[in-house]
Amino acid sequence: MQAILEREALLERRLHVSDPSTLWDKLSLAQKFAASSLTQFGYDLAYVREQKEGSLAILLCDNNAATISSDGEINTAPKISVR
Repeated sequence: MQAILEREALLERRLHVSDPSTLWDKLSLAQKFAASSLTQFGYDLAYVREQKEGSLAILLCDNNAATISSDGEINTAPKISVR
């Protein structure tokens, strides 16, 4: 029963679309600078994933993804699957 509730909570979180300004508030200062530069190339902030190492910002442009680590490091070829 607990596993079903946890799964439903994860699905609910995936369906929730955050307000873009709320997402920007979750970014570190370094991530904001990096994300600002990527938006000039057409990327949009899609979501922010919280991890042990800090937050990871995921930006999308057409079929391309880019990530920004909590210290502002940009990866334009991340090994992630965007659903």
